[in-house]
Amino acid sequence: MTSSPARGVLPRRAIPHRCVRAARAVLGGTAGLMWLALPVMTINNGTAVAAAPRSGPGPAAAPTAAAAAPGQDETSGADLVLPLAAVGAVAVGAGYGYVRRTRRARTRTTPGGGHDEPAEARGLDEPLETEERARRSLVMADDCVRTSREELAFAEARFGGAAVAPFAAAVREAGTELAAAFAVRLVSGDRTAPTAPTAPTDPDGLRQARAGVIGRCEEAGRVLDAAAGDFDALRGLDRGVGGAVRVAETRFRALTGRTAAAESVLAGLARRYAPSASDQVTGHAEQARDRLMFATVHLNQARQSADRDERDAAIAHLRAAEGAVAQAAVFLDGIERLAAALDEAAALVPAALSGAEAERAAARTGPADVPADVPAGETRSRVLHLDGVLASVRQELASGRPYGPLDALRRIVAAATPLGTGRTGVLSAAALLVARSTVAGAADFVTTHRGAVGPEARTALAEAERLLAVSGATADLLSADTLARAARERAEQDVRVHGNPCADADVDAIGSPTGGPGFSGTPGAAGAVLGGILLGPSPTAPPASFGGPRTRARHVGGRSS
Repeated sequence: MTSSPARGVLPRRAIPHRCVRAARAVLGGTAGLMWLALPVMTINNGTAVAAAPRSGPGPAAAPTAAAAAPGQDETSGADLVLPLAAVGAVAVGAGYGYVRRTRRARTRTTPGGGHDEPAEARGLDEPLETEERARRSLVMADDCVRTSREELAFAEARFGGAAVAPFAAAVREAGTELAAAFAVRLVSGDRTAPTAPTAPTDPDGLRQARAGVIGRCEEAGRVLDAAAGDFDALRGLDRGVGGAVRVAETRFRALTGRTAAAESVLAGLARRYAPSASDQVTGHAEQARDRLMFATVHLNQARQSADRDERDAAIAHLRAAEGAVAQAAVFLDGIERLAAALDEAAALVPAALSGAEAERAAARTGPADVPADVPAGETRSRVLHLDGVLASVRQELASGRPYGPLDALRRIVAAATPLGTGRTGVLSAAALLVARSTVAGAADFVTTHRGAVGPEARTALAEAERLLAVSGATADLLSADTLARAARERAEQDVRVHGNPCADADVDAIGSPTGGPGFSGTPGAAGAVLGGILLGPSPTAPPASFGGPRTRARHVGGRSS
């Protein structure tokens, strides 16, 4: 892994610093010793370095050598100064390096056996880089799986389930890898959801967990990338988009007819229930209309591009329209599903009250039914809390004012479950109804705002979906409900930071650059960017398609006229 771009240079991991410092010390010491030895050798063999007289041997040569000897003796002490200084400098440097290494070894918090080189050799920002890469990998893989499912539905509507079965299997396999990545993420650092007791706390464990997240996400992407080519061959959009456009237009017309009905459903919910009961679908009808307006423009442009034989542009416009149609369906389905859940919850509240009273009576009169590890005082406290909740819900029902039946069921189940008697099944049914509604609402929000939602909300949602799918225990269903609400809150926070999904004025005026598919100036372009229909912060970005990170942006399109 390379270091962060902010560091400007690559971390020097190839040569450990300790080896470099040791080599420097050895070289310096050797040079100093050789420098010391050179004058000694000169002093002991002075005649060897004296120049031989050109006149040949004779009596005059002896005085010359004798005269040179005193000079050699007089300067031999000065010759030792520089070598001694060099050796001293090397010794001081080695001592300073030893002190620094010792101090670092005493104060560092990472395990000493994991790496031979110090932290600065590996890059101090390596954990931050790995964490950021894991976060990006989760978002990318989740987006790829969601987009692939959406386009797969259009292909299935045209060619049938048998034809798309291999690609449905690829999407399921990628979803399995993604679910495993979310599970690892949950216990390796995500703080939105409760962390398992086995979560690694040492740097090596965290590093391995993050590497596991990245590896799982990359495998999910590889599966989808490998299937993208055959999927394109099945759809045959490069041979013409006419059949695919007709399928999208059929779904578009059905959704257009449902929009007015959805608004009537919302009006009915506002009359029958408290405003908080329908909070999770507030604005859904408007956003569905926003997506349908975007789809209208691009279905028309897909046909026009096909008539001009601009196949790449036609495919890009078609994919943008299909993505918008799919998200409009999510908005409208959410309204209808919540209305049905609220009506079912309202009918279930009286039975849930009776079931909770039976649990309370069993806890008071049947101590054998109470968990053995719960003290008697704690049981009495729980019974009193349940009494208060039941009285509050009954008061809401008796007042005749609108209330939230799903919230009432949530409060009843949460207060009765700690008693642990489990005599009535109505509370489990109530918990299942509440959890399904909350998880579905959170999933809808993440799907239709995935251009802004980060990994924390997605991780909490994935765990909520897992608990809902694999466990029927009331306590697990309550946990799924709690996680889904946390995921929804975090996702809404991400969207607020990103911006308003319906504020199109600031981006719709941007002109389409040469070579872009021409999405700017289109009503609903900002919502399409925020919804992940378009891949990037610009309304001229390419549309998302079936595939992994390498292939999802392959339908770039051509210049729009």
